[in-house]
Amino acid sequence: MDDVFRALADPTRRFLLDLLHEQNGQTLGELCERLEMTRQSATQHLSVLAAANLISTVRRGREKLHYLNPVPLQEMQERWIDKFERPRLRAVSDIKRRAETTMSDRPTYVYTTYIESTPEKVWQALTDADLTADYWGHRNESDWQVGSTWRHVRTDGSGIADIEGKVLESDPPRRLVTSWDPSRVTYEIEPFEDIVKLTVTHEDLATDQDLTDISLGWPAVLANLKTLLETGRSMAQAPWAMHR
Repeated sequence: MDDVFRALADPTRRFLLDLLHEQNGQTLGELCERLEMTRQSATQHLSVLAAANLISTVRRGREKLHYLNPVPLQEMQERWIDKFERPRLRAVSDIKRRAETTMSDRPTYVYTTYIESTPEKVWQALTDADLTADYWGHRNESDWQVGSTWRHVRTDGSGIADIEGKVLESDPPRRLVTSWDPSRVTYEIEPFEDIVKLTVTHEDLATDQDLTDISLGWPAVLANLKTLLETGRSMAQAPWAMHR
């Protein structure tokens, strides 16, 4: 939380968050067009925001796209604002909903979390059917080879798969890309000092309702995953399954 307060103390960094609030998924060049400073200075400010987990980045070819990550702001709201002035300042929580609407040719939703674990254990948690049942409430079943089918199977014994897709990329323990008929999800696992940075990108969503569903769903799923890996406790199932 200290990193978040330090990042927000600078007006330039607050303005950068405002720019991403207006249009998510911008490049450094696009952001610099609105700033009266060099690319090097802007990069330094963006690095501070990234360290505070207030933004996430995704590479698309040679470009790096920047996305607002509103979760720390929501945590700040819950801890320091809601209990004092909940009715008057509720608008802060609207950042998450509005900020995730992007251009159709860019990732629709990007979420980053940091986990006290190893890349290998995070990969296992994403691909082991029994572990996904613990924190997701569905078994993600596949051999996770490129071209193979994967299935998001209910744990009630019915054998019903709410989602079926293909494994598009598989590079353990770094990167996994799957189709979600018709959307696509990318998991990127990176060492970050002595912990792990996990970035989930969900793109090509068909409807606004799908965007609403995943905006509620991914934070719950990944919070359960984080707790399971960090504590070893089996989590209550996440109250969400992605619809086609």
